[in-house]
Formats: sequence, C-alpha cells, structure tokens
Amino acid sequence: MIDILAPLRFPSNRDYSLHGTARETAIEAGLASADWYRTPVDRKVMKELMKRSDGPALRDTAIWIALLLLTGALGVALWGSWWAVPVFAIYGVLYGSAADSRWHEMGHGTAFKTRWMNDVVYEFASFLMMRNSVVWRWSHSRHHTDTIIVGRDPEISLMRPPQLILLVLKTVGITAIPSELAKLISHARGKLSEDEADYVPQTEWHRAFLVARIHVAIYAAVVLACLFTWSLLPAMLIGLPRAYGVWFLIVVGLPQHAGLAEDVLDHRLNARTVLMSAPVRFIYSNMNYHVEHHMFPMVPYHALPRLHEVVRHDCPAPCPSLFAAWWEIMPALLRQLRDPDYFIVKSLPPSANHQAQP
Repeated sequence: MIDILAPLRFPSNRDYSLHGTARETAIEAGLASADWYRTPVDRKVMKELMKRSDGPALRDTAIWIALLLLTGALGVALWGSWWAVPVFAIYGVLYGSAADSRWHEMGHGTAFKTRWMNDVVYEFASFLMMRNSVVWRWSHSRHHTDTIIVGRDPEISLMRPPQLILLVLKTVGITAIPSELAKLISHARGKLSEDEADYVPQTEWHRAFLVARIHVAIYAAVVLACLFTWSLLPAMLIGLPRAYGVWFLIVVGLPQHAGLAEDVLDHRLNARTVLMSAPVRFIYSNMNYHVEHHMFPMVPYHALPRLHEVVRHDCPAPCPSLFAAWWEIMPALLRQLRDPDYFIVKSLPPSANHQAQP
C-alpha cells in the first residue's frame, strides 16, 4: 500500500514500522506481549466495575444518533444559507469526532451487555470514521497488547521527532479523507499493507476486503449523488464530516499519549488522564480517563470515573483540564524536534507503587 503522507514525514532515527529493526529489538527486550503493571484493586470492587449493562450505552447512543439526525436535517433545511455553517460544524463533531469513541468502546465489546448491539454500533461508527472495521479491530487489539512499544504498536499517533506539519493538517482535516480512502480502496482491491498483514490474521482477510468493498461502494454512490444533484450536500452529510469534524478528536484525543514515554510496561508512564467537562466526556465517551482505561480495558466507559477514584492514589495526578494537558504537551513536542530522545516523565504520588516504575 502506498503511503500518500510519506513526503510530509521527517526522517526519524526510530523505525516505527512493524516489520523493521525496532520490531526485533522490542521482541528481544521482552517488550512484545509482555506483562503490564496494574494497580491492585479488590476483586469485589473490580467485579462491580466490570459489570455490563445495556442501559447507559442505549441512552448515550440514542442521544448521539438523535443529535446526528437533528443536526443533519437542520443542515439540509438550511443549506444555501450561512445558518447552515454552525449547524454543520456541530454535525461534523458528532460525526467525525464522537464516532471515534463509539467505534472504540464498541470495539472493546464493553459498552453494551448485548453483543450484537456492540457490533452494530461498531460497524456504523467504523463507517463514519472511514475505518475498516476488521483491520482496526485487530489494530486496536495490538495497541492494547503493546501500547507505545516502537515496532509493535500500529497506533502511535505522534512519532519522534513529531510531525507537526501533519498534526496541523490532521486538525483541519486535510489528510483524513485521502489517507483513509486510500487504505479502503487498497483493501477493496484485496491488498493489506505489510504492517496490517502483521496483525490481521489471514483468516480475517476476506472479511476485511468485503467490508472495504461495501464502504467504497457507499462512498461512490455519494459521489454520484453529488454529480447528479450538482451539489456538495450529499458529501456534507456522508464522508466530508470525517474531515471537517475531526478537529475535536485531535484536540481531546492526542493527549492520550503525546509526549510520554515509549517502550515502557507501565501505563502510568505512557498514558495521560485529563479531567474534562460532562459535555466533552459525553462526546469522548470518558476516554479522557486513559490511564485507567489502559490498565483495565474491560471496564465499561460509564464506569471509568469510578475506576479513576479507586486507582488515583497509585497514578500520576491527572491534568486538570485540556488546556493544562496541551500546555504540558507542546513544549515537549517542540523539544523533541531537536532531541527525539526527550519525553515527559510522569511523577507518581508518594502513595504509589514506585517499584513498578523502571
């Protein structure tokens, strides 16, 4: 598969591919599929936290879908006037950002108690995000197995030195559609990249190709609808929101791991928890509690605030706001431009288990 973003990437002394020298280094160092540190939690407490229920996810999914339908209908009704701009701005965030956390939670299979409900919303959210649901399910499984392990994790968003040009382009959505569509078209042609073939079992390839062909067919129909109506409106509803609505995801999502340690087996050191307001947490499905999520990925999103209170004595202090998180991240990224070995060292509280820290 051709990497259309390759010309925008700077040379790096780290090989972030899954088939290069870093892969072998990680395996030899015992970092691949390793045992991770987890804060000890009473079994009864953890059992309660892991309890699944359809109720919270049904409520939140219904609200999300209703808001999508409402803003989409308003956008159509107001099309051609300036009033459509703020409406589509909201629609875009619900489509191109809120869908990401739904894709994520349903992919873990923990949001709903009923399995088919997870699967239906997962497929829908994957389509909105232009993600092959089969490929990304295995990609994210590897991300949790080898979180920010260079040569193993396919979902490292900010490499060293950081690609700040790409970061800016991603925020305004310029790279999202060309990059993701190129992957889907490649899958539809029956091809996986070398990295994708590393973590997607061969038995799943045919499903990945089928899903891609369905997605590409829908997007082709949207293009034809635009040509037939001589209007951009169909694409404003399906496809383009993946670009113009993704900025919110970049702002709230990149702090998950940005600027933190690579190649460590302690999520307290390579993930970041950020305190956010209730509306933002609704859009983001509580993924701001990211240390907690990585430590215990089978805890449903609606229980993460409670899990945070249970383990906070053993974790770095959370960033008190998104502004504080980015205030911490940006100087680190700028320093990594000249010193790629630099990273933010998270301080553990006196009550924490420091022996787990390398």
